[in-house]
Amino acid sequence: MLHARGGHALSLAPAPVPVALARQATRFDEVEDVERLLLEHADPAAGSGEAIAAMARTVSLACLGDNHLWQDLQLGSRAELSALMRHWFPGLVEKNRFDMKWKKFLYKQLCEREQVFVCKAPSCAVCSDRPVCFGPEEPGR
Repeated sequence: MLHARGGHALSLAPAPVPVALARQATRFDEVEDVERLLLEHADPAAGSGEAIAAMARTVSLACLGDNHLWQDLQLGSRAELSALMRHWFPGLVEKNRFDMKWKKFLYKQLCEREQVFVCKAPSCAVCSDRPVCFGPEEPGR
């Protein structure tokens, strides 16, 4: 499991949840797109090239889960996910100025690249927190 302590994300990548691994074969292009986006915004000083690639793969696979991204990464909170993102992918943190939920934000970035302006993250339709995630994007929320 990965934990953030004192604002620093440890370099150990959590194991992807089984549901994400099961979906990997049918959604391979999606995993690759998210992984490429993460790698484009990675901090080379965050770790070795292998460690950065492993974290990008882990986060991209976790996006296939049904829960919030922080839950599918087996983190304790969204704040821990934000610390992980700040450590490994600070370029994306800078772009996420309105503190949009991370999975939603990553997929929105992909949609904007393709000039698709109505976009949603996968699994949102089945999420019990949908009203919270799709409410106003206010800092600290």
